Amino acid sequence: MAVAFLLYVIAEIAAIWAVGSAVGVLGTLGLLLAGAFLGSWLARREGGKAMRAFTAAARSGRPAEKELTDGMLVGLGGVLILVPGFVSDLLGLLLILPPSRAVARRLWLKRMEKRAVRFANRRRGPVMVVDSEVVSAEEPHRRDQPTVIEGRVVEN
Repeated sequence: MAVAFLLYVIAEIAAIWAVGSAVGVLGTLGLLLAGAFLGSWLARREGGKAMRAFTAAARSGRPAEKELTDGMLVGLGGVLILVPGFVSDLLGLLLILPPSRAVARRLWLKRMEKRAVRFANRRRGPVMVVDSEVVSAEEPHRRDQPTVIEGRVVEN
C-alpha cells in the first residue's frame, strides 16, 4: 500500500511538472482549478442521478446493488477530483463518467462477491451442497424404517 501511494505521488508530481513545462505556472493552476470545478459539477450531477436510481430501485423492491455501487463510485470520484493533481482528476473522471464507471462497478461487485464468499467460508466453514436422490420410493414410508438416500457431497 505504501509503495502504491509513493508511485501515485511520483506520477502526480511528474504530471504537474510536464503540464507546467508545457503551459506555465498560471496555466497549470488554471487547469487544476478548472478540473476541480468541472469535476465537482459533474460529480454532483451524476451523484443526483445515482441517488434517484437508488430511490426508484428501493421503492420498487428490487435489489439496488448496482445503484448503491454507482453512488459509492461517484462519491469516490468526487473526492479524487477535489484532491489537487492531474492523475487524481483523471481517475476521478473515470469513476464519474457512466461508461467507465460501469466497468469499475463490474470489477468492484465481482471483487466483493469473492470477498463475501471467502469471509463466509472463514466464519462457518466451506459451503457443502448435497446432490442426492431417493432410492426406495416404491413402498410407503413407515416411521420405524428410515428412507434410504444415495448421494454424494459436492463442495463449493
